[in-house]
Amino acid sequence: MTGQSQAISTAVDYVKAPLVYKGKVRELYDLGEHFLIVVTDRISAFDYVLDPAVPDKGNVLNRLSAFWFDLTKDEQTNHVVHTDVEKLGDIITEPELLRNRIMVTRKAERIDIECVVRGYITGGGWRQYQSTGEINGIKLPEGMRKNEHFAEPIFTPAAKNDVGHDEDIPFERMAELVGRELAEELRERSIELYKLAHHYCQERGIILADCKFEFGLIDGKVILIDEIFTPDSSRFWAEDNYAYDMEIDSMDKEPVRAYLLGSDWDRDSKPAPLPEPVVAATTARYREIYRRLTGAEL
Repeated sequence: MTGQSQAISTAVDYVKAPLVYKGKVRELYDLGEHFLIVVTDRISAFDYVLDPAVPDKGNVLNRLSAFWFDLTKDEQTNHVVHTDVEKLGDIITEPELLRNRIMVTRKAERIDIECVVRGYITGGGWRQYQSTGEINGIKLPEGMRKNEHFAEPIFTPAAKNDVGHDEDIPFERMAELVGRELAEELRERSIELYKLAHHYCQERGIILADCKFEFGLIDGKVILIDEIFTPDSSRFWAEDNYAYDMEIDSMDKEPVRAYLLGSDWDRDSKPAPLPEPVVAATTARYREIYRRLTGAEL
């Protein structure tokens, strides 16, 4: 099997560098001057990392982030140095396995705010609105319908927690945490990035419903870090599936979520391994969103 078809659940056996952080999907290694991010094929749902890993998921996520970082670099500086596994030499012991799954980045001081932009009222935003009439303290008009398009996208930040869920907070709380000037800059940058990507997706028959960004500081300047506009950080809908007042099948790991919700899983323990057809359907979803967004096949 090639590195593009074999599922990679971890990279620690293939990287000769200190592991700094292991997330649900990404692994961060210290290269001294830079970081190395390896995007695995691990998949999570309902706060559990599931088995087995999904072939090509990490491949798609890393390539999409690289694509979007390049597309938006004139609007927003980012942390990418390169994505060429060959440049890492003997740091990578199995380069074919990790080809297209790595990103070497500049080291930044992470700003501990998840910058969320919503163009449509759905998901957690819809649930907030139903109970309070607001999202993150933003008062919204009465009578909005689920999945309705906002006249202008709204910025709904969350305070990042390395353990447990991130905490939705009002913008004023964000300003208290990071300073008003920086908070306003992050809000402006996030909304502009969303608008750019929303327009790009719309031209390709895709709706970018919402997304999230992470930013960092290098020498006091804001740069974009982590990932952008991937199925793991954004909600994509096919335009021909768009409708009010219903759950829209998103273009991501929806086959996994649907399977778990329809199974007899007790929700209090890690689910049993996913059936092969669910894994295959999920791989197909990730490959399809990559094709539709970039115009290229894996």
